[in-house]
Amino acid sequence: MRRHWQKKPLLVRGAIAGFKPLLSRAELFRLAANEEVESRLIVKNTNREGAAWRMKSGPFALRGLPPISKPGWTLLVQGVDGHHDGVHQLLQQFRFVPDARLDDVMISFATPGGGVGPHFDSYDVFLFQASGRRRWKISQQKDLTLQAGVPLKILQTFEPAQEFVLDAGDMLYLPPRYAHEGVAEASVDSYGKAQDCMTYSIGFKAPVQSELTAELLHKLAEFGEDEDADVSGSGPKKMYRDPGQAATPHPAELPAALITFASDAVRHALKDPLALACALGEVMTAPKAQVWFEQTGADWDGSASVQSLMLDAKTRMMYDANHVFINGESYRAKGRDAQLMHLLADQRALPASTWAKASSGALALLGDWYAEGWLHFVV
Repeated sequence: MRRHWQKKPLLVRGAIAGFKPLLSRAELFRLAANEEVESRLIVKNTNREGAAWRMKSGPFALRGLPPISKPGWTLLVQGVDGHHDGVHQLLQQFRFVPDARLDDVMISFATPGGGVGPHFDSYDVFLFQASGRRRWKISQQKDLTLQAGVPLKILQTFEPAQEFVLDAGDMLYLPPRYAHEGVAEASVDSYGKAQDCMTYSIGFKAPVQSELTAELLHKLAEFGEDEDADVSGSGPKKMYRDPGQAATPHPAELPAALITFASDAVRHALKDPLALACALGEVMTAPKAQVWFEQTGADWDGSASVQSLMLDAKTRMMYDANHVFINGESYRAKGRDAQLMHLLADQRALPASTWAKASSGALALLGDWYAEGWLHFVV
C-alpha cells in the first residue's frame, strides 16, 4: 500500500500458489444466463481496416455464445462474488483496503486472441490469472483519447511500455488511468489439455465528486422531508414566500430573495454535523440495481440453537463512530450494541456467544435483517 497503491503497477508472481479456478467454464456460462447477473459478450473481428468490435449485453443462453473453437471473443461476468461463495471468500483477501472502496469481482473468459482492447480504468484493479495464460501490455501514457464509433472505450493510440505474461496464480495491480491491454493466449496443462483463459478482476469504487455530491444532496433532501413533516406525515413544508415582492419590469431575472432561500436550504441540510456522514454511509452501502435478496419472511428471536450468523455475500455493511450502515440503511448505535455491530461488519460473521449479551433491540434488528435475507444463521 505504501509503495504501489495509486502510484505504480505491481506484478506478483505466484500470488496464490497452486490456485485452481473457483468456477468451471460451464458454471460461469450458467451465471451469464442468469437475469440477475450482469454480463457482456465482446467479439473482435480482424479485417483489412483493423479490428471491428461487437459488444452485446446478457443474459446469454448457451447457444447464444460463440463456439469455444472460435478465437477472439470474451465473456465478462460482473459481481460474481455475490453469487459464488468461493469467489466471495477470495474477495475477502483484498479487504486490506476499506470496504467503502472495494467493489466486486468480475470474471473474464476469453478464447485465444480474445480481449477488450487497449483501455484504461478510472479505478484501481487487481488482475488475477485464475487459469490459462494472458499477455498484458501496460503504459503510463498521457494520451487517453478514445476511439470514436466503437461500442467499447478503446484507446485511439496505445504505446505499451511494459509487457508481462501471466500464468495461473500470477497477479498484476494497476493504479487508476493506467493504459493496458490483455490478450488471451493458448496454453495447455502438464497433460497437454487446453486450458481456459480466466482472469478475475478485483475492482474498486472511485466515486466521482460531482456524482457523489448529487447523491448526497438527494439523501440530505430526503432527511429534510422527514424532519419537516409533522406526526401525521402530512404537515406543511417550508416554502418560499415573497409578500414584499414589488411589481418588476424584469420578470426573467432570478429574485435575489429566491437565491438566498436556496442557499439557506443547502445550509439547513448540512446543519446537523452527523447528517453528511449518515448520508454518505447510506450511499456507499446501497446495493447495485441488479442486486436482489431472497427474503425469508421468518422471525428469529435470538434462539440459542443458532450457532453463528453471517452476512449474505451481497450485503454491504459499514459503520462510523455514531452509525451502522447496511444495504443503504442507517442506524444509530452506541455502547455494547455498537461494538457488536462493528464486529459483524468487520468479520462478516459472528458466533452465537458474541451476541449473548446484546440488547433486545439489537436482537430484533438482527432478526429483521434475517427476514430481509441480508444475513443468514447457521444452526
